[in-house]
Amino acid sequence: MKVGWVKKPLGEVCTLQRGFDLPTHQRIAGSFPLISSSGIIDTHTDGPVKGPGIVTGRSGSVGKVFFIDQDFWPLNTTLYVRNFHGNDPRFIFYLLILLDLKSLAGGTGVPTLNRNDVHRKSVHIPLDIQEQQRIAAILDDAFDGIAKARANTEDSLKNARELFLSGYATAFTQSLCDGYKRVTVADMAMPVKGSMRTGPFGSQLLHSEFVDQGIAVLGIDNAVNNEFRWDKRRYITEEKYRQLSRYQVKPGDVLITIMGTCGRCAVVPDDIPVAINTKHLCCITLDPEKCSSGFLHGYFLYHPEAQQFLASRAQGSIMAGLNMGIISELPVLLPPLKQQHSLVSKITTLRAETQRLESIYQQKLAALDELKQSLLHQAFSGNL
Repeated sequence: MKVGWVKKPLGEVCTLQRGFDLPTHQRIAGSFPLISSSGIIDTHTDGPVKGPGIVTGRSGSVGKVFFIDQDFWPLNTTLYVRNFHGNDPRFIFYLLILLDLKSLAGGTGVPTLNRNDVHRKSVHIPLDIQEQQRIAAILDDAFDGIAKARANTEDSLKNARELFLSGYATAFTQSLCDGYKRVTVADMAMPVKGSMRTGPFGSQLLHSEFVDQGIAVLGIDNAVNNEFRWDKRRYITEEKYRQLSRYQVKPGDVLITIMGTCGRCAVVPDDIPVAINTKHLCCITLDPEKCSSGFLHGYFLYHPEAQQFLASRAQGSIMAGLNMGIISELPVLLPPLKQQHSLVSKITTLRAETQRLESIYQQKLAALDELKQSLLHQAFSGNL
């Protein structure tokens, strides 16, 4: 251990206390921040805790750590530092971040942080208050720089996504020609019964009928990322499949989520095994001589007219009332197949470039998070 540093239980370095209850009907907007487990949520006319102070989530968003410059009201979903025992508040703030308080939470239901468990945690600190202040000042500067770098990276990530949407709109406009038609999704489906369908309802398929292997059953998780992915595997027996074979999905079918997370869309891949879809999905088998699956997939997700139609038909927020009837009536500006395939090719290329940029930016964000942790470890091992 570095000279001048000591090992102590956290409870001897700072004392945590549960926040105070304040029912919603008793809250009056004022000049004092009202702090929940997720941070500042409102203001109040009273601030019983003198600032500067530190608050962390006790239940709900457990373990997040907030520094408050002024007097404040911590709610009972939080723990706040009641006593710093002469230590520098900013130094304690970074110390609590390092401890990863979320990992100390317990409980089988809603995770809860017990202050007694936190108090027992052993920590190393310098006794000299000036050394604490020096370390805190270095971390303040470093974390400020990291926050700015993170904000710039997140802006770049946002720009990459906006570039994709802009590129889609441009590519679609360029792909239109005199031969385009205004149709509905129902017009583009195969002219056979069941070309637009949802999965089995009610007692037709019970959760207890799922087995470990057999015929695959597709659900929201297979389309929630707006591309087809295998996640949780569900199966039914061959015998059960024979009862539900009319719900079979086919290569190239378009899946749209209509329950839970509504409005996500994916195309069934060519190598799909025999499978059916659940009632949470609308499955569309398109007429390949009218519309390509890739075109409808992109149109549904990104075209402004499609989004405006869904917003106008949904109840409440966008997609809230999505169902097969709304989907079937969705208007589509449909170019000839040659232009559809050209558009899909352009969008595929643009999406791949966007995903490449997103991967780079996500790696940068992860590196910034690792840098923060590295700095904290150096600071509290006496090497900063």
